[in-house]
Amino acid sequence: MTVFASYLIGLREGLEAALVVSVLVAFLVKSDRKDKLPHVWGGVGVAVALSVGFGALLTFTAAHLDYTGQELFDAITSLLAVAFVTWMIFWMRRAARALSGELRGKLSEALELGSFAVVVMAFLAVAREGLETALLFFASVQGVTITPEPLIGITLGVLSSVLIGWGIYRSAITINLTRFFTWTGLLLILVAAGIFKYGVHDLQEAGVVPGLSTYAFDISTVLPADSWYGALLSGMLNITPQPSVAEVVAWAAYLVPTLFLFLRPQRTKPTPAPAPAA
Repeated sequence: MTVFASYLIGLREGLEAALVVSVLVAFLVKSDRKDKLPHVWGGVGVAVALSVGFGALLTFTAAHLDYTGQELFDAITSLLAVAFVTWMIFWMRRAARALSGELRGKLSEALELGSFAVVVMAFLAVAREGLETALLFFASVQGVTITPEPLIGITLGVLSSVLIGWGIYRSAITINLTRFFTWTGLLLILVAAGIFKYGVHDLQEAGVVPGLSTYAFDISTVLPADSWYGALLSGMLNITPQPSVAEVVAWAAYLVPTLFLFLRPQRTKPTPAPAPAA
């Protein structure tokens, strides 16, 4: 996994969480409820700790399994990561424009219930993104030589998202969120297709899916695995020079329909006609 791919994961997931937190903080400040800010930060802190713990649990579990068990575990986490990231991409594409208003409404309800409700809301808003990040990151680095590059990339991505979220909160910068989530969504669909392909490869390694040695093609001479561009394509999109037929079918079966559904125009509800004057 290259630095860019892991950076993209950290940036995309981190920005969603940063936007949520910035909206909550801005709402409390403008509502003159700064006394509730520690509750928001408390919920955020617990969510971050849970996400880090979840990532550590995944790593610990994988390290204490035998070969077949580890391959199955890697396959399951890969398929779960693909499911979560696909759902997240389409949800964010649909909800980006209305996200701020929805969060303000939920926070207003939480304030009426009390301080604990504010903590829970902030926790839930950030925990979902953090758990998705941990799962997606773990699934993405499977089969990659242990280097600090993926960790560096995802850390830089999260830090970038925090800076962008702070800038939006301070109104120092403005970005077109719909356009941002469209482009990053396209890139993440390519990453998810590679993760799905690798999940099928793990199932073949575990003996669940046949055809591990039935190769679709061999472009090792054109795309050497030890070349910089071979490492780039393998790390970011999981494009390998000698994939099995099942891997190629899985990659295309995910990528083609997902891109089609993502790129088709969104349906907008027709605006009701004004009532005729009496």
